[in-house]
Amino acid sequence: MKTFSDELAQHRDVMARAAQCSQAVESAAALLVSAFSRGNKVLLCGNGGSAADAQHIAAELVVRYAQKRRALPAIALTTDSSILTAHANDFEFASVFARQIEALGNAGDVLIAISTSGKSQNVLEAVKIARAKGLQVIGLTGEGGGALAELATLTIHVPSTVTARIQEIHILIGHYWCGVVEDSVDVSQFT
Repeated sequence: MKTFSDELAQHRDVMARAAQCSQAVESAAALLVSAFSRGNKVLLCGNGGSAADAQHIAAELVVRYAQKRRALPAIALTTDSSILTAHANDFEFASVFARQIEALGNAGDVLIAISTSGKSQNVLEAVKIARAKGLQVIGLTGEGGGALAELATLTIHVPSTVTARIQEIHILIGHYWCGVVEDSVDVSQFT
């Protein structure tokens, strides 16, 4: 049986190797700061645990991360059950995020596309529509990056093939971004 110490050792190993992502993570933070500073918004999507990460990051941006401040425009495309189920029923699940980007995305916005494999079809379709509409796309993925690595403006490849370890680093990256945004964007208008 695997022990918790085994899990911690695996986590520490991936965490240490994640330092190789630092430049891409910081470049992505700069894209987010720039978008918010211009008055643009951030859209996020993913499936399963990555959907939860999208919602988590959006919540930190809209509500707060560490500072009391004005709300920042961020939308997790994974949260509207009526849109998700209507689209999946009437069309197909592969375009469920793309359809929302078609409705909500504007040039200058940023899409954070999360897929640990880089192969999630609905995430890839979202990226294609986002790029066509002039959005910058930050891909959060694992080792290799799949097709997401080729389609995104900027991709962060967590150096692991283990979904749980990749997701642990993804949320750490999301927290870093939220902190950088709060420190860099004029968020002083707290209401």
